[in-house]
Amino acid sequence: MTTSSSPAKLALVFLLISTLLFTFTQAATFEIRNQCPYTVWAAASPGGGQRLEQGQSWTINVPAGTTMARIWGRTNCNFDANGRGQCQTGDCGGLLQCQGYGSPPNTLAEYALNQFNNMDFFDISVIDGFNIPMDFSPTTGNCRGIRCAADIIGQCPAELKTPGGCNNPCTVYKTDQYCCNSGSCGPTPLSQFFKQRCPDAYSYPKDDATSTFTCPGGTNYRVVFCP
Repeated sequence: MTTSSSPAKLALVFLLISTLLFTFTQAATFEIRNQCPYTVWAAASPGGGQRLEQGQSWTINVPAGTTMARIWGRTNCNFDANGRGQCQTGDCGGLLQCQGYGSPPNTLAEYALNQFNNMDFFDISVIDGFNIPMDFSPTTGNCRGIRCAADIIGQCPAELKTPGGCNNPCTVYKTDQYCCNSGSCGPTPLSQFFKQRCPDAYSYPKDDATSTFTCPGGTNYRVVFCP
């Protein structure tokens, strides 16, 4: 073995280490905490799933540039030793380790990392309905958090009530008025039910102006069930 290639090899090793360090520092950390007086089966896409008793937390690291990501909680679940089963709300194909999105109703923490101007975009959405009160807040950076912690289930309109949660009207009626399939819809009395109680949250698909929030790229976050 000659030594002539050592500087090149060292440079390659340095480049690899630098790349790994850059990737690590750019990844965002999400702490998911259950403060509910009942078990929540946390779910994340990307991330999988984790059973959380009251007071327990689960931390995931999400790569920079991740888009269309979401975190939610599932309730009244029953899984076997192989991680297969079913949840009353938020179920993701009968799997403990979610590989896709959950079934309504489920309160959603949604985010996209390192987007335009290297900003993170995040929101709480009840477009898929509501099942667990939620807070979604940065733990670093100079930006504000958001929450939806009202008694949505207890006050849910009769036509939206479902076991374990409160459906969004799109889930129930599946019409353009509520689902905005044509892209020209506006708020409705039923979407305003959610907006009045959770002004930070998306209540219908065109609710962008008052429901999308930003933080600098590289910010870390915490999602709390029952804040």
